[in-house]
Amino acid sequence: MSRISQPDPELTHRLSRRGMLGVAAGATAAALLGAASPATAAGAPITAPASTGRGRPVLPPGRLGIQLYSLRDKVSTLGFAPVFAELERYGYDEVEFAGYGQGSAGPITLAQLKRLARDHGLTPIGSHVGYHSDDPNAYTFAQNLTKVLDDAQALGLKHIGTAAGPFRYGSTVDAWKRAAEDFNTYGAAARARGMKFYQHNHSEEFSFASDNPRVRLYDVLLAETDPDLVFLEMDIFWAYVGQFRFSKRPDGTPAPFEPLDYVLRQPHRYPLFHVKDGVSDPANQFGYRMVDVGDGDIDYQRFISAVTRLRGHRMAHHWQAEHDNPAESFTFARRSSEHLHSLREKC
Repeated sequence: MSRISQPDPELTHRLSRRGMLGVAAGATAAALLGAASPATAAGAPITAPASTGRGRPVLPPGRLGIQLYSLRDKVSTLGFAPVFAELERYGYDEVEFAGYGQGSAGPITLAQLKRLARDHGLTPIGSHVGYHSDDPNAYTFAQNLTKVLDDAQALGLKHIGTAAGPFRYGSTVDAWKRAAEDFNTYGAAARARGMKFYQHNHSEEFSFASDNPRVRLYDVLLAETDPDLVFLEMDIFWAYVGQFRFSKRPDGTPAPFEPLDYVLRQPHRYPLFHVKDGVSDPANQFGYRMVDVGDGDIDYQRFISAVTRLRGHRMAHHWQAEHDNPAESFTFARRSSEHLHSLREKC
């Protein structure tokens, strides 16, 4: 069942993802959710279908990744090796982690995980880790920054971030300024190790400050974080959900925004993207129903082209396919790759 149809899907998503993120390297992943289906038979690499267009590919070469949260059912039962083998067949170049354990498939070390990805032609590009916790031993930036960065460095990651919203101290302007200070601290520590710290949005980031409803919280985050230390991973689906939900202030006055404009204004701040699709459904409280990439109404030809046509930015960004609850995760991964590789720029 799609997460969109749940009573509080964003909360459900955060809690389930938090369980996955709590898995330390080498430990079992009991928090990984979902049932596995058998891996598809090994065979020749799957190639993208021929495009009817004649323009250059929209997707830059070597920049297609996948957020492994989408494949958590397979990772937790089959292990990383069969999953990476399938991703290699489907034409993926990169992977973004959401935990380093593999459940019933047994323990795996970070060195083994790094080597396994390399053996399948996959570059570990980033990882999602929790922001904070009441547990002092939690695997989060706030509680165990050094361990989080040690592990990311061991995997050779260029980016290390969180999918948690900056709501640690509340939803006022000052609360988000405090969270921005935290992020600047993590960003400085990551930069010292040769990495970039990033934050991944859901739709609530585009809501308004509780003490000043004329201020969009996402704008506070951008203004108060150091652009040289804190970067953003735009989840494009959730940004458009935010557009649907928060294009009016609480008093009903218009406050329209376009997610793509945020990127075009500061493209250097968005090294990573989540490519997630949705069918427009105004009757739904979120405005969209999540579907496989290519089956929805988000114009990825337009979005990706607009970013990659910027001077010096064609190879500057990484595009990670994701679906929070795919009907069949390997099918989702294969079809997403086929669709994104088929897109061509308009002549």
